[in-house]
Amino acid sequence: MFNGRRHLRKRSAAGILWGSLLLTVISATVLGKTTTVVYASDIEKYTNADFAMDTVVSETLYTSGEDINTQIGEKLREMETTLLSWTEENSQISQLNNAEGKTMEVSDDLAADLEKIRQLSQDSDGAFDPTLGKIIRLWNIDGENPHVPDQSEIDTLLPEVGYEKIQVDGNNVTLLDGCTLDLGAVGKGMGCDQIMDYLQTQPDVFGMILNLGGSSVMTYGEKPDGSPWKVALTDPRDTEGDYLGAITLDANQFLSTSGDYEKYFIEDGIRYHHILDPKTGYPVQNGLTSVTIVCDQGYLADGLSTACFVLGLDAAKPLLEKYDAEAVFVDEDKNVYVTSGLMDKFELMKDGYTVNEA
Repeated sequence: MFNGRRHLRKRSAAGILWGSLLLTVISATVLGKTTTVVYASDIEKYTNADFAMDTVVSETLYTSGEDINTQIGEKLREMETTLLSWTEENSQISQLNNAEGKTMEVSDDLAADLEKIRQLSQDSDGAFDPTLGKIIRLWNIDGENPHVPDQSEIDTLLPEVGYEKIQVDGNNVTLLDGCTLDLGAVGKGMGCDQIMDYLQTQPDVFGMILNLGGSSVMTYGEKPDGSPWKVALTDPRDTEGDYLGAITLDANQFLSTSGDYEKYFIEDGIRYHHILDPKTGYPVQNGLTSVTIVCDQGYLADGLSTACFVLGLDAAKPLLEKYDAEAVFVDEDKNVYVTSGLMDKFELMKDGYTVNEA
């Protein structure tokens, strides 16, 4: 709480073996070809806690090689400071925001990401919009002075919001009409995507689970004993109590949760949270308390969790189908709606909730 009011929370790997194996490394040369097999008894488990992207990062790594957890944290911090941060003056996003509408050449990676992000914005009819930064900072929900802005202040900034104001032509990007970029809603997922790419270059890595602040999770490969990856979901109305439930993830999947409990303040009995409706500039009030997405890309899991929260359950279904994503919706009446692809992978752990197929 802040002064009693504010609460801050929030394809397969090379050499992967299935099942539990108990032998050591065997190398054999047959007809001039050498084959090396790594068995589970040679896999070491390394855990680490780090801090990057303004959140606690938890890492559990299974590898027959060295512990690379430190390198993973460094990669996440480098991505934040050189690409994503709107406060670091040398980051590409910061430079774009300060270009005053002039066209700027960006890296191949950022140009590709912006194309995908803009497409997601279009496909969600603007429910996910990366140009809300000025209004987000106006509310200051995760800052020292969260408050309800005057309507006139919001009205002044709304004309500068709109994903269509982002123009991408190859590596050239132009931000029109005073709009600014804030990739906070997809940043952790983008970080997970980068780590996935990195792990696929590491032949010694058997499996890994990466958790950024509890809201963005990535699984890679398998556990040596063959047991599943399981991720617990927070109860949106009892964040310090028992978990709401757990989701079993496959190898190389991404999970992201957006909830009204992660960053919020309460004023005059009303909960004002950080998930804003780009059309109004106000926190979304549609009866949902959290949305969790499972899919095969990190940025997409992050962006979809925000978009689906804004859209609501019914309106979100076509978007989920378009991107072949699964979801868990939780509402204020303690109903849990689970899409068909997750029904057998979701386990309710909290009394008082009812599970329905979405």
